[in-house]
Amino acid sequence: MASVHSDTPADARSALWSSVALKILVAGGFGAGKTTLVGAVSEIRPLRTEELLSERGRPVDDTAGVEAKRSTTVAMDFGRIDLKPGLALYLFGTPGQDRFWFVWDELAQGALGAIVLADTRRLADSFPSVDFFEQRRIPFVVAVNCFEGTEVYAPDDVRAALDLDPGVPVLLCDARRREDGKELLIRLVEHAAGVAGTTGAPAGRG
Repeated sequence: MASVHSDTPADARSALWSSVALKILVAGGFGAGKTTLVGAVSEIRPLRTEELLSERGRPVDDTAGVEAKRSTTVAMDFGRIDLKPGLALYLFGTPGQDRFWFVWDELAQGALGAIVLADTRRLADSFPSVDFFEQRRIPFVVAVNCFEGTEVYAPDDVRAALDLDPGVPVLLCDARRREDGKELLIRLVEHAAGVAGTTGAPAGRG
């Protein structure tokens, strides 16, 4: 009987077996920049599930501070980046409004970790994301998206305001910049590896 691998070149099989794919979530409040970050860093054309905001939804969707926002993610954003040869990251952007949070548990299955994007104009919107990942023991970093025209706060000030554990990285970024996005992903992978090494369990496992 022929081997199931007989039609696959040995070097291609080796590359396939040696590659690792990790699942990363990009979370945060409504209008924090999740879709922008996934689109900026993805090496493939990102999948987006955006819909225009309607007047009917205005009473439900709190747009205070992001009045210019005209669309919203209703399921997820998806992108991919090869962080280095043999290491691919699959990026899943979560929806930001309360009424779509039922999607989060499905997206979180098997995730290595998460980036929580924070907007200092609406910092309280970050608490649900922080609580979600803390309760599920999923490693995360907080990325403060520095929007133009907004006051820039020191990472330690943001850490104190969000009541974060000392070990949670807090970083400043511009979600539109690819290099900023890559640095966030590198820091997250390093942080998740450190958490796994400390607890002796795979990251994201209770």
